[in-house]
Amino acid sequence: MNVSNADSAPGVFATLRETPGPVRYLLGGVLINQMGAFVQTFLVLYLTVRGFSLGAAGAALTAFSIGAVFGTLLGGEFTHRFGPRNTIIASMTTSAMVIGVVPFLSTPDRFGFVLIAMVAAGLATQSYRPAAAVLLSDLMPAQHRVMAFSMMRIALNIGAAIGPLIAAGLILVDWNWLFWFDALTAITYAALAFALLPRTAGGAAVAAKADQPAEDKKFAYGVMLRDRPYLFYLASMLLSAAVYVQYTVALPLKITAEGHPTGLYSAALATSSTILILCELKVTSYVRHWRPEVAGFVGTTLLALGLGGYGLSSSSSALIIFSTVVFVSGLMVSGPTMFAHPAKFPAAVKARYVGASQAVFGLGSALGPTLGVLAWAGFGNGVWLLCAVIGVVAALFALVSMKETAVPTTGTALAST
Repeated sequence: MNVSNADSAPGVFATLRETPGPVRYLLGGVLINQMGAFVQTFLVLYLTVRGFSLGAAGAALTAFSIGAVFGTLLGGEFTHRFGPRNTIIASMTTSAMVIGVVPFLSTPDRFGFVLIAMVAAGLATQSYRPAAAVLLSDLMPAQHRVMAFSMMRIALNIGAAIGPLIAAGLILVDWNWLFWFDALTAITYAALAFALLPRTAGGAAVAAKADQPAEDKKFAYGVMLRDRPYLFYLASMLLSAAVYVQYTVALPLKITAEGHPTGLYSAALATSSTILILCELKVTSYVRHWRPEVAGFVGTTLLALGLGGYGLSSSSSALIIFSTVVFVSGLMVSGPTMFAHPAKFPAAVKARYVGASQAVFGLGSALGPTLGVLAWAGFGNGVWLLCAVIGVVAALFALVSMKETAVPTTGTALAST
């Protein structure tokens, strides 16, 4: 671990004080938007209440997930072409318009329109993420980059914790308000971005200003696909996401099947949210001094051990909570560094690297629930051993792919395309 500058680097509160105003506005917008991000969480329940079959509701959620995966790729390309601020404004405005009309489409005889709306909603709601990540890395000094991504993760987690409480109140008024409030938070973020975020150039403009040759987009992505270290990194993100979501898929199935009280899952959720919100910045203040590949390996290994621990806890509620603590500790150690990694590449290609990373993570998150249910049906409690093995493989991929020496070489090659 590289800790030579650990003593001289500013701590959590000093870093927060040094955070530029535009970063605060960016993170505030992320928090506001996440507070209303109800579509993925409540869509199936909402559509069944509106008379759709469970299969139709599941298909609509799948449509949203497909749109979300491609949305991050689209967001990366838009950020490269038009800049992060413009991408956030366009993404959030489009999201507000699409999600706002969903209640008017949600009758079983308009199922086709619902599917189209869900694909469009997934595209729009997720395309802001690469733009936010690129802008965050542009605005924060390099020595604070990992801390900045930790701040963004906390903003997302706080929003995700507050959102269900708001949703509970909105449902009492009218189910449709889930979508109208979601649209309201999206357009609020768009307005904040328009008024407060700086106009920074996209990667295409950076390349043009540097008098680089006109780019060939297919060639640029081809170079990325030939970048072996980055492909290993993407594989680590894909596998990590697929096993991570088992915390929300296989764990409740386990708790129910083994006769634990239903409140145990709520306790696990509350434990993870509390630890993440209260401790991640402090953990990151230490981990940011580690070499990136060490942080990725150690954190992902802890995540794997936590998931594996669930397989040992058939008769112990306390062990389930302990395994959750280990699991969340892994997220805090590896998460900020893993998500900050693509932001190290040159500005001319950064957006595409970020978009690819988030698309792969989204793909793992989308495939994970289906694979988790199938694995639970086939292996029962053995699914946790499988998750642990996959997690260790993901940790090894992080170890071999995130060395600092791997970034400049590929970045330079890409920047010249």
